Amino acid sequence: MILNLERFLARERPYWDQLDRALEPFDQDRFHRPSLEESLVIFDLYQRAAADLVRLQEAAQPELSAYLEALVARAYTQIHSVRRRGRFHPLNWLTQTFPLTFRRQWRAFVLACCLMSLGAGFGVTLLRVDPDAKRVLMPFPHLMTDPAARVKQEEKDKGKELAGHQIEFSASLMANNIGVSFTSMAAGMTFGILTMLIIFSNGLDLGAVAFDYVHAGQSKFLLGWLLPHGVFEIPALLIASQAGFVLAGALIGWQSRLTRSERLRAISGDVFTLAAGSTALLVWAGLIESFVSQYHEPILPYAAKIAFGLVELVVLAIYLARSGHAGGSKGKE
Repeated sequence: MILNLERFLARERPYWDQLDRALEPFDQDRFHRPSLEESLVIFDLYQRAAADLVRLQEAAQPELSAYLEALVARAYTQIHSVRRRGRFHPLNWLTQTFPLTFRRQWRAFVLACCLMSLGAGFGVTLLRVDPDAKRVLMPFPHLMTDPAARVKQEEKDKGKELAGHQIEFSASLMANNIGVSFTSMAAGMTFGILTMLIIFSNGLDLGAVAFDYVHAGQSKFLLGWLLPHGVFEIPALLIASQAGFVLAGALIGWQSRLTRSERLRAISGDVFTLAAGSTALLVWAGLIESFVSQYHEPILPYAAKIAFGLVELVVLAIYLARSGHAGGSKGKE
């Protein structure tokens, strides 16, 4: 029995409104699949609303009872409905699932960007303070030479070393980069510590290489060499690290009321999607590095390569930031 209807409504109506908002994604997208935490919230609100409905019916409040009965019926339908998992649609996954997952876990991506930027800053600082640190910081032996001498040699070779071996070279690049990315993702099992070290280390190398070429007056070569493939390769590593941080967050818990196994099940789809998306970006980066980045003037003008890289960057940014906003079938993968 409700002793004070006004007080009862003031206390319970916010929960009804919360349940109504929680059910809106189901109304807008019939393929919507909530996370485990969202499902638990909906179930708790549904139980509370059902109990309130019984009390309203006992208090002879037909209008309020009708409203709440409809709300409870909506919640019941979503909780007990069986959604048949559709077939995997690559185009839908590429245009909906991956970018939506990327944006849902944006905080982990920002963390990866900050760590890589911090590493790059350290790389620049160390090389400025101690030029001999180049022997330790450079990730590949061929970068140990004077940048101006390397540019001159690259332009002289005109890509002859790669002639007929582009596919083999790109496959090797893909295998190496995908291996690093998956290591960064799996390193999330160390509660994110190893993932942090990997992304910081890559930033350190990137900063050192960039400073070395800019300091030697080879900025145009650096941009023409790095931009075409780097605008996909670097974000791919960041997204793989993003997946690692999502995994680490589930392990740590961050005051979640779910058990660790429940938290891991809740984010498993996002981690897989981010890892697969990173792989797709690296496949493209490997092809571009083999067929575009490794060819320099006079074969490919630096201005053209830089422009191509900038166009890629804009397209990738728009894709990650906007793709999937049209709604539709984001859960259909």
